[in-house]
Amino acid sequence: MSMEVTAWMSLYHAMNAEEDRRKFSVSTLRRILRFARPHRRDLSWFLGFSVVSAVLVVATPVLAGRVVNAIDRGDLDVVLTLSVVIAVIAVLEAGVGLVSRWLSSRVGEGLILDLRRAVFTHVQRMPVAFFTRTRTGALVSRLNNDVIGAQRAFSDTLSGVVTNLVALVLTLFVMLQLSWLVTVLSLILLPVFVLPARRMGRQLAAMEREAANHNSTMTTQMTERFSAPGATLVKLFGRPDDEEAEFTGRAARVRDIGVRTAVYQWVFVTALLLVSALALALVYGLGGYLAVRGDMNTGDVVALALLLARLYAPLTALASARLEVMTALVSFERVFEVLDLVPLITEPDDPRPVPGGPVEVRFDDVRFSYPPATAVSLASLEEVATLDARGGEEVLHGVTFTARPGQLIALVGASGAGKSTLAALTSRLYDVDSGSVRLSGVDLRELSFDSIRDTIGMVTQDGHLWHDTIGANLRFARPGATDEELWDALRRSRLEPLVRSLPDQLDTMIGERGYRLSGGERQRLTLARLLLSRPRVVILDEATAHLDSQSEAAVQEALVEALAGRTSLVIAHRLSTIRAADEILVIDDGSIVERGRHADLLASGGRYAELYRTQFADPTPVRAGA
Repeated sequence: MSMEVTAWMSLYHAMNAEEDRRKFSVSTLRRILRFARPHRRDLSWFLGFSVVSAVLVVATPVLAGRVVNAIDRGDLDVVLTLSVVIAVIAVLEAGVGLVSRWLSSRVGEGLILDLRRAVFTHVQRMPVAFFTRTRTGALVSRLNNDVIGAQRAFSDTLSGVVTNLVALVLTLFVMLQLSWLVTVLSLILLPVFVLPARRMGRQLAAMEREAANHNSTMTTQMTERFSAPGATLVKLFGRPDDEEAEFTGRAARVRDIGVRTAVYQWVFVTALLLVSALALALVYGLGGYLAVRGDMNTGDVVALALLLARLYAPLTALASARLEVMTALVSFERVFEVLDLVPLITEPDDPRPVPGGPVEVRFDDVRFSYPPATAVSLASLEEVATLDARGGEEVLHGVTFTARPGQLIALVGASGAGKSTLAALTSRLYDVDSGSVRLSGVDLRELSFDSIRDTIGMVTQDGHLWHDTIGANLRFARPGATDEELWDALRRSRLEPLVRSLPDQLDTMIGERGYRLSGGERQRLTLARLLLSRPRVVILDEATAHLDSQSEAAVQEALVEALAGRTSLVIAHRLSTIRAADEILVIDDGSIVERGRHADLLASGGRYAELYRTQFADPTPVRAGA
């Protein structure tokens, strides 16, 4: 290994090993070993080949020195034999390196797979409250950066420690055997080699972290501004120049850091190469002097010079080994931090089935409070210093009602009254604090998640769609659905003519969140997805809100098809859409304050009549200049 490579390795270790004085956690180490257990066979072979590689690295300089001694003696046979041995060692070293790399990749990539799968599976089990608080980018970082950082503990750090430790011991042993004096004097220069690396490495690491922060902010800015709603907002408020200036300022800072980093690296490597040259000069000068006096063989001087590079590399690497290990442990701890979050909603060990036939939905004295942040989130995932301690206030107060099979129950009330909370509890996005929600007499908490999803279909106000084809979005509800079933769902949702007119029809990409479709078309596509899933209970959370009259009429036609013969809970912003409901529940401040049919509630002159008059009262004209 050349001195230049040694210098770059030292710089790399110094930059990437942050100061961390925390103690080893035995519990963390045990969990790491549990993740490593499935890979123990490959890991053992990997460590074995690493040791062999270290031995081969030290063997070559020793043999090179013996070749020089044989040349001095004029022993041609020994020269040729040793040359062949060196060639064989070179081939073996290349082969061992290839196998080590293959094993390292198997262990590292296997560990990445295991960790990512564990985190992804666990996160999907978390309640909706977790996702409403967590920053998506911070969560994705755990699946990418931290998982990869944890993987390096096995593929890089562990093998590096073993290989460097073996190489260091062997190199020192051989060098001391050749000349203890030259070895000790060459080690005197080691602090001059390591200390600047640590100091400058910290400076470079600080600049790298600053650049990474700027890059992260630019990525966030681009992600938000390049989305359809973000780009629209920038254009509506006329801020493209300000956005450009902010982005350019951060990009310019990254440029400046890049220039300074390049200069620092050049100075650093040049300085270390100078130190290396001085160390080599010492070996050649002192060793040559001893060789001329007859106290050393010429080959031993050459061997010492070659071994010197192999001495500095493991020494500098091991000097940063503890910090590398601690950095890897931090990555593991950040991954385990997510895995340690306890899901608030769990499946029963022995779930009951939902009875067949039409389904009755019953709320029985339901009380509910949204969980506080401390129960569902992490400060690091919200990117705050401490979690918001507020929360836990009761938002539903003893709600009781029954939606009988085939009935349409409408929920109306002001924003924040608790309508959407009732819908979320019906589909078990949250669990009640007391009371119960039952499907045909069975408590939701006694049902499996699959049985709930097979029974209940829900369309939300925004009707989320994937950046995928129309067919893929529909098949998310039923992966095995045929094209004929897809077209049937589109026909019943009044969307078939539009899709037929598209060049790619079912294979048409609809863009992020379906923004290539109009608002009414997106809602009808979500209704088609619901129809395809064939639920027995339908929940509509303001499915026609924010639509123009024409789009609303089309969606209403699709709703007639979607609700036919099904037990339905409909949250209505526009009261005109629920006049035919079997029962209307007026929700106010988490309680049912009125219930009945449309005409009866109007006649009673209560809260519903007030909401209806407010919504349909003729607005007072506003004159220009008023």
